[in-house]
Amino acid sequence: MSVNKVILVGHVGKDPEVRYLDKDVAVANFTLATTERGRTLPNGTQIPERTEWHNIVAWRGLAEIAEKYIRKGSQLYVEGRLQTRTWEKDGIKRYTTEIYAETINLLGKKPEHSEALNNVVSAPAGNAPTDLQAPPHAEDDLPF
Repeated sequence: MSVNKVILVGHVGKDPEVRYLDKDVAVANFTLATTERGRTLPNGTQIPERTEWHNIVAWRGLAEIAEKYIRKGSQLYVEGRLQTRTWEKDGIKRYTTEIYAETINLLGKKPEHSEALNNVVSAPAGNAPTDLQAPPHAEDDLPF
């Protein structure tokens, strides 16, 4: 038996980028920041606060919700699975690890136009096509 399950609560780093593939299949990409609080160990050692950035991929209904309601700074609960993909750029093999969202819950203050949401804060993502690989982001070498 194996398990591939991720649960995150954090804040969105930038507005989702949403695109539509063949047959009007929506896919959204955005980053989510999770922060571990700093602390002091019993021996006095200071452990600083640490922020980790996660690349989130949402498909179909979740991508459409992301497009309508998720904005930079939104607090989210994301449940999904890890997936690593590779691509080649300038002869160099590159890797990125992403969280493929299965559930997204909007937390914190209500988003604008929340009356249209009618208390539906998560939606089934459906199964992401396994034969479709999202292309790497062209802006730079960073995968987000």
